[in-house]
Amino acid sequence: MVEKKAVFMAKTKLAEETAVILMLGEINQDTDDALMTAYADAAAMQPAAITLDFSEVDYINSTGIALIVGLLAKARAAHIPLTAVGLSPHYREIFTITRLSDFIQIQ
Repeated sequence: MVEKKAVFMAKTKLAEETAVILMLGEINQDTDDALMTAYADAAAMQPAAITLDFSEVDYINSTGIALIVGLLAKARAAHIPLTAVGLSPHYREIFTITRLSDFIQIQ
């Protein structure tokens, strides 16, 4: 039996003065490169803020949460506020429990 890898894609677009990272699929250890590339693309736009759009994210594991913490650290170092949109109620709760919601505005 062949194990199927989960597909993840991230696209970056500029909406007014906010860079939006649209994510699709699962956020886990296999998404590190794609997520960091999307963040670098977003930061290169010199936005006033970055929005992480989780509307099409199916699953986030603990490694995925760690990747998001890494993005938060990069954004904080660059003084760019982060906002999360499209989180399911379950992941809103995870962001609250892990205290990510203390540093990332959730809409």
